[in-house]
Amino acid sequence: MTRGKGPGLNIALMVAVLAIPIAARAADAPAAQAALQQAVQKGADLFAHESFGGAGTCETCHLNGGRDPGKLPNGKAIPSLVGAAAGFPRYSPRAQAVITLSQQIGGCIHNALKGTPPAPGSADMVALETYITSLSKGAVMGPQFK
Repeated sequence: MTRGKGPGLNIALMVAVLAIPIAARAADAPAAQAALQQAVQKGADLFAHESFGGAGTCETCHLNGGRDPGKLPNGKAIPSLVGAAAGFPRYSPRAQAVITLSQQIGGCIHNALKGTPPAPGSADMVALETYITSLSKGAVMGPQFK
């Protein structure tokens, strides 16, 4: 603290420094929105058309881009993916661990489609996560505890 200036100057400096990233983010908002929209579109395209070297696409099980209830290859009914991303991270009895949305996507591609999932953090995995998360707009986020 500077002598004789009081705490007001320090607080003003802190507010000014903290406001810089906020102002920079606001200036980049159109670019950020465009990048997110591109990722959603790429993810939707992968979801509908990419087999990942397996038998079918994500839409083989998750109908209408994941918006409608679907069926697993064994015939078991599954819910739509609308709001699904809001439940991650979550506990997976199959993995006996807490898993992320990325791990769930990879598991679906590996187990149901018998394909090779994109690497975690890759552009394709991020696009799939972004698309599936976009289906959860407005849903309560976070793990579902009971």
